[in-house]
Amino acid sequence: MKKIKAAAFAVTATIVFSGFFPSDTDIYFRIAKSIDTFGKIYKEISLNYVDKINPEEFIISGVKGMLTQLDPYTSYIDSKDQKDLDLLSTGKYGGIGITVGIEDDKVIVIDMAEGYSAQRQGVRIGDIILKVDDLEITPENSEQLSIIPRGEPGTIVKLAVRREGIEEPLKFELVREQIEINNIYYYGFIPENSNNAYLKLSGFSRTAGEDVKKALAELKQSKEIKSIVLDLRGNPGGLLDAAIDVCEKFLKKGDKVVSIIGRDSTKKKDYFSNEEPVSGDIPLAVLVDNGSASASEIVAGAIQDHDRGVIVGSATYGKGLVQTVIPLSDNTSLKMTTARYYTPSGRCIQKISYSEKNKVFETHGANKKNQFYTDKKRKVFSAGGIEPDSSVAEDRLSPVTMKLLAEGMFFKFANHYFNANPNSDIKTLNNDKLFSEFAAYIKDSKFVLAGRADRTIEQLKRMIKEGNFSEKVQQEVEHLSEELEKAKTAELERSKKEIVSEIRDELIDRMLGKKGMIKEFIKSDGTFNIAFNLLGNKKLYNKILNLNE
Repeated sequence: MKKIKAAAFAVTATIVFSGFFPSDTDIYFRIAKSIDTFGKIYKEISLNYVDKINPEEFIISGVKGMLTQLDPYTSYIDSKDQKDLDLLSTGKYGGIGITVGIEDDKVIVIDMAEGYSAQRQGVRIGDIILKVDDLEITPENSEQLSIIPRGEPGTIVKLAVRREGIEEPLKFELVREQIEINNIYYYGFIPENSNNAYLKLSGFSRTAGEDVKKALAELKQSKEIKSIVLDLRGNPGGLLDAAIDVCEKFLKKGDKVVSIIGRDSTKKKDYFSNEEPVSGDIPLAVLVDNGSASASEIVAGAIQDHDRGVIVGSATYGKGLVQTVIPLSDNTSLKMTTARYYTPSGRCIQKISYSEKNKVFETHGANKKNQFYTDKKRKVFSAGGIEPDSSVAEDRLSPVTMKLLAEGMFFKFANHYFNANPNSDIKTLNNDKLFSEFAAYIKDSKFVLAGRADRTIEQLKRMIKEGNFSEKVQQEVEHLSEELEKAKTAELERSKKEIVSEIRDELIDRMLGKKGMIKEFIKSDGTFNIAFNLLGNKKLYNKILNLNE
């Protein structure tokens, strides 16, 4: 299954402003002196540099440069990105339900919200966007594309797209709707004949806790839930409040969820579960991986520290920092790291120290691996993400598959195949045929599989041609070229199983949507199967969590 990783952040619900502490006796003087120096440099360059300077852009570039000295989560949010922040906070927006990206200098649809205007009226993943209303779309103005389709629900937006296999552009008139972020991609009983509830939580917007509650309530109406698998793999996090809300669905009322400690270490804020858990004490497994970060780690850490469930998978990302959003002028904001969070046992799971060997910092936050204990006296550790109770090695893709994935060849082939076969049934697809068609597609696309070797062979051919070498030498180089092609074909064959798996994931996404893709993936998911079997083995489950002690 393709994994989309991304960097994540947690945002506090309350907006706070930065302050100074009594111990910083000369801080005001030092700040004033530094601002004076900065101001003089800014003014001199703005007025006297050889080429005319845009003063607004120049100051913003200075701000952004300054922030790069801190951590990657502290950033300046301009007006166009402000809407994305608002979206995380509200969990909904007015739009048509598409996500776009740039590929090969074209702006294309890379994902779609299921059940909304764009999908219902036939827009497809892979469509190249040519025009939105009267705006011709190019990579240079593509930033506007994330804003233009949004607007008041009920209003119309016109979209022109180019689709592979169709000469003329396709034109759509789409009605904007109120689109709600779906924190849960899929929930259901897996296996279908079991009493195991599976929830794939993909984000932590404002409604995440309520989404979990509704999903469990709906499943309970169908039949009794005897075990729960909460899948947080690839979940980059989101709002701190949402993480606490999700924890409340599993922890006992009164259990500590997380502690927040800022620059003034004497001011500690503890958060507790304030409601009875809707899951009761049903056996629970939480699936995590390196893509589980921030709010995901708060949930996994609280579940682990209270011995509420087993954590299964691989070590999480290791982000133990909290950001606060501070409003600035002209609909802009500063997102700033203001605190570290600590799991109920007292550990900070932040993996990377951004203050070490950096002259900008006068003090350095602790980032050492120390030992802590859960409620049932199990050992857990700080400074390295959340270590699973049951570790499962992540599948490592072969170099050739990683190269194909990185350059979007599975995505492109899936677009090509689905546009040519829109009525295909995923159940009837033949893996051997898919693989051979894919191999032919990358060859026709002139995809360079062995870049360095290919370039060396081509260089040799040119040198031999220019140097009037003998026919025998030319034949030897041609033979070498043929052997290289055979080696590349053999390398593809060795990676056939995982290549076909990547292709099928992309095609399932187009044919069955996100829910169908997750449902199909789980059938052969080793981590899920380990968790499911563990939940079915009460003796082992209790032993891992020290529940008999």
